[in-house]
Amino acid sequence: MTNLFTLENILVILAAYLFGSIPWALVIGKVFYKTDVREHGSGNLGGSNAGRVLGKAAGISVTILDALKSTFTVLICATWFPSATIVAGLAVCFGHCFPIFAKFKGGKAVATTMGYFLGIGLVTGQFISIFLLPIILFFGILYLCKMVSLSSILAIGTEAVVSFFIQPDLVLSFSFVALFLFVTYRHKSNIKRIFNHEEKKITWM
Repeated sequence: MTNLFTLENILVILAAYLFGSIPWALVIGKVFYKTDVREHGSGNLGGSNAGRVLGKAAGISVTILDALKSTFTVLICATWFPSATIVAGLAVCFGHCFPIFAKFKGGKAVATTMGYFLGIGLVTGQFISIFLLPIILFFGILYLCKMVSLSSILAIGTEAVVSFFIQPDLVLSFSFVALFLFVTYRHKSNIKRIFNHEEKKITWM
């Protein structure tokens, strides 16, 4: 985080936000399906809604592309702009949720957060504890509760807590906490439905 506020780093962080703003659900929906996913389902520009509206292939494609936005950003920054890596990764997630290319109405940052975990895991050499652990938790919790929203929140939250014990960089751990709080906030309507026993459950697991 040393010398974060240099002109170079500010430009890198801005570029990361713009990269994160690419609304892959909207692009894939309009280009391949002639459908604006914002007008269907939850209206969310994320992989879950894309899968619900456009089908499994589209949902998986959107999820992977959204995740890779933050993964690529972390890997590129770690190589050429190391002091901006963490903030640039967060900027991608922020851009995904509030994309300038889609009237600032985007997704909920689950895929981009997982992509951030992947990038950080590869950079730090802690692939299993930083990326694989939350992925296993996500699918394990999903198997039990059948709710993508709850599984996402709990998996990311667990990783945020565990990170304080598995690696020494407090700034990095606090970035995980920030993402957990952000993802939780973005799921506030889902949380309300969970408490009201109205949240939709998956049927494929």
